Amino acid sequence: STPLHSPTSLTSSLLKTVPVAFAPPGLASSSSPESSAPPSVCLASPKRSLLYAMFSHVLSPLIKQKTSEGHCSKVAAHYNELQECGLAARSQSRIFFLRNFNNWIKSVLIGECLEKMRKNRRDIGVLDLGCGKGGDLLKWKKGGISKLVCVDIAKVSVQQCSQRYGDMKSRGHSNEPLYAAEFITADCTKEVLTEKYKDPENTFDVCSCQFVYHYSFETQEQADTMLRNACERLRPGGYFIGTTPDAYELVKRLEASETNAFGNDLYSVTFKKKGDYPLFGCQYDFNLEGVVNVPEFLVYFPLFEEMAKKYKMKLVFKRLLPNFSKEQSYKIRSTKHC
Repeated sequence: STPLHSPTSLTSSLLKTVPVAFAPPGLASSSSPESSAPPSVCLASPKRSLLYAMFSHVLSPLIKQKTSEGHCSKVAAHYNELQECGLAARSQSRIFFLRNFNNWIKSVLIGECLEKMRKNRRDIGVLDLGCGKGGDLLKWKKGGISKLVCVDIAKVSVQQCSQRYGDMKSRGHSNEPLYAAEFITADCTKEVLTEKYKDPENTFDVCSCQFVYHYSFETQEQADTMLRNACERLRPGGYFIGTTPDAYELVKRLEASETNAFGNDLYSVTFKKKGDYPLFGCQYDFNLEGVVNVPEFLVYFPLFEEMAKKYKMKLVFKRLLPNFSKEQSYKIRSTKHC
């Protein structure tokens, strides 16, 4: 089987994620968000354009009140304490193919986004929200960008990301220039990044937020601050790309369970109770073997889409990962037969 299908047995029993895109108000889409191909998008609009991302949905009539203590410190502590392991150790993990699949998805999203941007711009600037240890640094290098700003809540992760960048730079050749980079430790759900950039006039063509945005839905204020950081410095025609769990799928599996939890021997998702799914602060605990064990929050997608309009963003593209991977697999096969 091809690499596209190697993790199927894992992903079918884990959670789905959804790819999405936004464009400016008034820009007509050529297809619905769930159609088999992404809608055509005009990048000539004077307003900020596309959110090319993966987000999703959940049901709730209520807004939960803001709690006195947030969970961001728990997330930061978890990733600060997470031990770095080598490639050999990772290859022995039972989620090795799942991680490869996620990396492939990110590579495709980043590649398609940069390809669109290069039609209109030569020097591309990128903001990476939730950069972690720098797993996407090489993707940005291959994409030929000019500037990268990496931000994460975990100080240790940012240090490791900076070190990876330094290693890439020292190994590089003079005929292979590497983009300029800046590294910031900050809670993107509570701190305004414009106050932290070395260049206060920083603008970007792309903002990438991979498997991170759902942490912000603890409160309305945090979700809005995250969106502000992602979108307010995008240039006209800029993209916001990302991935997040499918909240509809989470609720569906919870309601089908006899308890307030579901999963298998690789992962578990635990809610406090069924039937109560507030728009903000709908917490669940996610545990994935050897990687993640932190509180997360459901993202009610229609609300997220509405909130994005405040920053002149309009939805133009959304996919479940299984559907997205099938589309890309079809493209690859079609190219080979040409």
